[in-house]
Amino acid sequence: MKPLNISKNIVSLSDFKTRASKMLYDIQNSHQPLVITQNGKAAAVLISPADFDFLTEQIRFVDAVQKGLKDVHHGRVIPDEALDMEL
Repeated sequence: MKPLNISKNIVSLSDFKTRASKMLYDIQNSHQPLVITQNGKAAAVLISPADFDFLTEQIRFVDAVQKGLKDVHHGRVIPDEALDMEL
């Protein structure tokens, strides 16, 4: 996902409603997020499905690594030899 371009990627809800189809097309092709504002404040961020999948995959990976590190910290590991015997 590319970084946010403030002049292009922040739009009001009314502007989004008017040009939703084009903006959705642009999000999918540019891989830049779109921030939608309501009453002058950020209300939502739209990203492409591919970018959403990428972000959720990264989160799952980081969670798995953190869980593994926590297991090591708490001594929940087995030696390679024991694993070889199990397999």
